[in-house]
Amino acid sequence: MATMLLLPFRTLIPSSSSSSSSSSSSSSNFRPAPLCCSNDRQALFNRIAPVYDNLNDLLSLGQHRIWKRMTVSWAGAKAGDHVLDICCGSGDLSFLLSQKVGSDGKVTGLDFSKEQLLIASSKQHSKNCFSNIEWIEGDALNLPFSDGSFDAITMGYGLRNVVDRPKAMQEILRVLKAGSRVAILDFNKSEELLTSTITEWIIDNVVVPVASAYGLLEDYKYLKTSIRGFLTGKELEKLALEVGFSSARHYELSGGLMGCMVAMR
Repeated sequence: MATMLLLPFRTLIPSSSSSSSSSSSSSSNFRPAPLCCSNDRQALFNRIAPVYDNLNDLLSLGQHRIWKRMTVSWAGAKAGDHVLDICCGSGDLSFLLSQKVGSDGKVTGLDFSKEQLLIASSKQHSKNCFSNIEWIEGDALNLPFSDGSFDAITMGYGLRNVVDRPKAMQEILRVLKAGSRVAILDFNKSEELLTSTITEWIIDNVVVPVASAYGLLEDYKYLKTSIRGFLTGKELEKLALEVGFSSARHYELSGGLMGCMVAMR
């Protein structure tokens, strides 16, 4: 069985004091902003940014690109739409959304790691078709957008580790237009013992050793704990309905190793 996309433990933690980003980017499409989040986790994602894409390709054998295309398709973005990619990282989902919405549309990629956003921005300028993307440094628990701003939303490997999942889902619901969808890609917390056992074996015997070779042992070894603390597909559907989405369905991918929850406002 092929290994899967493996992203370290991401946590957004509200705090009493904000850390302000004052340095500017060379790209006019990157907008820094004050943040309230976990300083250590923000530093973690800034630190791994240079090897982030290589690790994703290596650990998933490239399959993460398939999962992300499916996620974008489920989100329902179309030409001319204004769409949001939350916890966008180095921009894979944002770039796929850019192709969907075209030159008349707009993509906003939001993440709390400035280094990840700078890498995303540098990748953007390698292709003219991605000129419709704006990168914003921001918090998934306090989205800096007006109500009903977006025609579609994606979130990749972020919901699992926010400290307040209902709040994150409420924020997504708030900024999503009526009748539009969010597609949330993440590890699947399987209810099947065999699938869970395989997932943990891969983490212990493939992911952690590979991450260690990159000097990222401490950053990746908590992955198993974060998956154990995540919600099952049924629990994700229940959460979406409880915060006010009209419908929700969770799809298992790659034999139950990954999952994508699709909810409509």
